[in-house]
Formats: sequence, C-alpha cells, structure tokens
Amino acid sequence: MTNRPTTVLVVGATGSIGEHVVRKALAQRYRVRALVRDPRRAARRLPAGVELVVGDLTRPDTLAAAVDGVDAIVFTHGSTTREADVRDIDYAGVANTLAALDGRPARIALMTAVGVTRPGVPYAAWKYRAEQLVRASGNDYTIVRPGWFDYNDADQRRIVMRQGDTAQSGTPADGAIARDEIARVLVDSLGSEAANHKTLELAAEAGPEQGDLTDSFAALRPDTPAQE
Repeated sequence: MTNRPTTVLVVGATGSIGEHVVRKALAQRYRVRALVRDPRRAARRLPAGVELVVGDLTRPDTLAAAVDGVDAIVFTHGSTTREADVRDIDYAGVANTLAALDGRPARIALMTAVGVTRPGVPYAAWKYRAEQLVRASGNDYTIVRPGWFDYNDADQRRIVMRQGDTAQSGTPADGAIARDEIARVLVDSLGSEAANHKTLELAAEAGPEQGDLTDSFAALRPDTPAQE
C-alpha cells in the first residue's frame, strides 16, 4: 500500500481546478501549500489553513521554498492553446518543479487534457511531454486527462475513467466532467496504490458520484515503458 502523503503542494492553486483541489485536500486532512504569484489575491480566493508560498513556474530559482518538505504535488496549472504558452508554462512548469525537488521523492498528480496524444497538434505535444517528464521522474504518480470542464449535464456525476486516449474530436464529444470531480480524482489518487503509475482520461456519465474510487482506479492498466 502506498504511504499516504501528508503535505501537498498545489500548483495552479488559484485556478478553476486548483481551488477545488485545495478545498478537497483540506477536507481530506492534508496539509496544503499553494504556489502563488500574488499572495494578496490568493488569500482572498483560498480558504483559511492553506500555506501560501510565492513562486513563479517560469523561474526555477523561485521554487525551492515551495517544494521544501512536501511529499505530494498536484499540478493543475494551465495556460492557453498557443504552443509557446504551453511549452513555457504547462511543460516548463512541470520540468522546473521536478528539478526543484532535486531528487527528493513526492507523489505526483498531474492534470493534462483529453486528446493530448492527437497527432499534429503542437500544444498537445507539449502537454504529452510534461506527462513523460513525470513518468520518467522516478516518483509515484497518476496522470489525469480530463474532458471538457463543466460541459456535463447536472445528472452526469458518475465518474468514468478510460484509457487509450481514443476520443480526439477536440469537442465536448470527447467527454465532459465537472471541475470539482476532476479535483476529487486528483486528490483521491494521492493515497491510492490502485492509482499508482496510471494514466487515465476522465469523463462523467448519468448517475450519482461514487463514494469510493478504488475499484475504478484498480480497473486501469498501469503505464508501460513505451509511454515513457
């Protein structure tokens, strides 16, 4: 059984998924640290009990304090679909944070996107490269590729995990799921051996949300060396 982490760094903590991650991690009694650029703005958006650490994903020299003492990291940061933005923020943010760890182990939960393996899509290729960094890091990890945020109907709360990244239309037909459920999967994966070394696409179908995701994680295939 994977040891449950105690202190979680949330990257992208003031974003639309990151805020949910912070609240769910606190609810699960993790110590939560948020990487922020503007502490005043973050203090207004995030709940009490969160440690705010100032840093910038594009500046590796600012990240040492953020990773000091953490044993888990949830990446929810994102930029645009411009190739340069995804390269310099989405990809480089993962690279810089992992480098700041300097070999210290941390359980990783990385959010990318459904359709990240689509050929001929430059921004998707950089997200996939970020996944490869996590797989090659030597850390325990789960990679979550959510469908379209909040395009689900109100009665679509049953979390569905898929693999193979075969839905690549670039539309909500590839899957949709509520933001809070994406956050729930990311946080739940941190202490789950069943989720370890696995990559999944995430959507929701009609029905109530499951109380326990262990069986859903367990049904997934572990990543293979070919993905690294």
